[in-house]
Amino acid sequence: MAPTPPAERTPHITRYLDWLQHTRGLAFADYDALWRWSTTDLEGFWQSIWDYFAMESPTPHHAVLANDAMPGAEWFPGAQTNYARQVLRHVDAAHAAGCPAIVSDNERGQRRELSWPDLQRQVAALALHLRAQGVQRGDRVAAYLPNIPETMVAFLAVASIGAVWSVCAPDMGQAAVLDRFRQIEPVVLIACDGVTYGGRDLDRTQTVAELRAALPSVRQLLVLDNLGGLPPVPGSQPLAAVLARADAQTAAFEPDWLPFDHPLWIVYSSGTTGLPKPIVHGHGGIVVVALALSTLHNDVGCSYEGEGARFLWYSTTGWIMWNCQVAGLLAGTTCCIFDGSPGGSREQPDWEVLWRFAESTGVTFFGAGAAYFANCMKAGVDLSRYPGLARVRALGTTGSPLAEDVQRWGTAQFQRLGVQDIWWCNVSGGTDFAGGFIGGLRTLPLVPGKMQCRMLGSAVEAWSDAGQPLVGEVGELVCTRPIPSMPLYFWNDAGDARYLASYFDTFPGVWRHGDWLRVDADGSCVIFGRSDATINRHGLRMGTSEIYSAIEALPEVLDAMVVDLEYLGRPSWMPLFVVLREGTVLDEALKGRLNDAVRRALSPRFVPDAIFQVPEIPRTLSGKKQELPIKKLLLGQPADKVLNRGTMANPGCLAWYEQFARDRAAQG
Repeated sequence: MAPTPPAERTPHITRYLDWLQHTRGLAFADYDALWRWSTTDLEGFWQSIWDYFAMESPTPHHAVLANDAMPGAEWFPGAQTNYARQVLRHVDAAHAAGCPAIVSDNERGQRRELSWPDLQRQVAALALHLRAQGVQRGDRVAAYLPNIPETMVAFLAVASIGAVWSVCAPDMGQAAVLDRFRQIEPVVLIACDGVTYGGRDLDRTQTVAELRAALPSVRQLLVLDNLGGLPPVPGSQPLAAVLARADAQTAAFEPDWLPFDHPLWIVYSSGTTGLPKPIVHGHGGIVVVALALSTLHNDVGCSYEGEGARFLWYSTTGWIMWNCQVAGLLAGTTCCIFDGSPGGSREQPDWEVLWRFAESTGVTFFGAGAAYFANCMKAGVDLSRYPGLARVRALGTTGSPLAEDVQRWGTAQFQRLGVQDIWWCNVSGGTDFAGGFIGGLRTLPLVPGKMQCRMLGSAVEAWSDAGQPLVGEVGELVCTRPIPSMPLYFWNDAGDARYLASYFDTFPGVWRHGDWLRVDADGSCVIFGRSDATINRHGLRMGTSEIYSAIEALPEVLDAMVVDLEYLGRPSWMPLFVVLREGTVLDEALKGRLNDAVRRALSPRFVPDAIFQVPEIPRTLSGKKQELPIKKLLLGQPADKVLNRGTMANPGCLAWYEQFARDRAAQG
């Protein structure tokens, strides 16, 4: 189904405002007034989200926010819900309109469509199987699966019976997976035999067998034949056989009604130090926040309501953006997912893979990490070769700040496709609360390099060290009021000690997120990177993203990372590490151009003390530069204490930095 042209659409935020005026008698002069209402009258705002999306419960809630506190907020007490119920309520209407639930592809070109009725049947089949195996409410079911339809099915099946879901991507190392799953003691493990990534088939059967052996709590192992042709993992049962069930019981199955705050899933922090934090979110909080974010802010609606909405946000299952992708189903949106490398292989780089997929599937919202768009620009991608991309009406980014020149490049690409008003929905949020603090709004002005607004219901401010709100100045990103999707707790966290230390140690009762933020007078925002990796030169603080914008604008530079080794009274020493185009040498002339770029764009204060050419910049699986761990490594801490190789996209590059740290230590 082809989408309605953007000019003929009414943005969802406009529909919501009309609904507020009609049903509540509320009218707002501008977005700032709407945002302030949403963050001061929390009960009124979140009740409006419940009503606007016609959420259902067999029992009424006797309050919206019974305990207005962080942590410990109690949302919608008395209400019952289920994530899977909210998804499956769209089955009949979406199927009647001819809209699939999921469209998927992978590096092997295995294009599939999963209809809404088939999604419902497979969810029921696996849910009934898990029940038959004795899985109870609150039991954990762990998955080691890639970004494929079966993973979404498995998640919904687990959620439907009140068990607790947790997933790791098959590109994660065994030790990293065990660091996560051992903490939660799953009773079932659902895995795949392997994956294809970067042009290579990766056999995971031995890893799966070792995971099973190292997790004594696991009573059953289900394995998906994803690669094909491999011997079965000993003691496993084929997942495909379970999902194939179709009988009267699967037809009659309905997800359980669960308390609003019943645990839904366990996600994990990056785990750069110590064990990863196992973060527990609840069904109801995730549903209401995801609906508000995806529909009102991302402007993605029902596929079957005349819009032809098709939602793609490229992710692995190990990144919280996978949760964002599957949340499209909550609103009846067709989810388009790709399993594999977005940049081709090392031997044959190809940054057009996702664009071809988007064109062929009629994607209307195209999301990815900011680094993906930067790589496309540097690779010289020409989107005019794909005229079907004119269906795309929004580009979403997250994971790191989006450089202004990259946004301008993407806008120009779509203008050549005839899309004169492509909308960038730049989002900043986090795994910690599975949502967004800052993002986009279709009806607000769009300025390259800036995020349009603080999200509805998110009482976000930039604070000084003294806890005072700042406007037009960089400060700590804080949230002063609770949000329904904030963690219920961390798993096995006695007295909430780790939870409190993670977010509330600096400003008691106020969520400190760990990012530097500037909120301007018009409500637009700029994120300047992690506050604990911020550059502080001679008392002047600067986010690393601004330095990267200056440095990476040079055509010779493919990637860069800077760290400031000022610590506990030590004088600042700021090295810059750069990855250069093949054949380029870091000579004195290039060093001079790099220094001049920083000097011109920022200030002479931020000219690096030294520049080093490196083979790679260390990144997490979700693409984030590992500034803080490398800073700690260079300050003398052991690599194994500050870096989790299993959560890295390129752990092989660490040898260079370890040797660099040793050489620096030897020099005194």
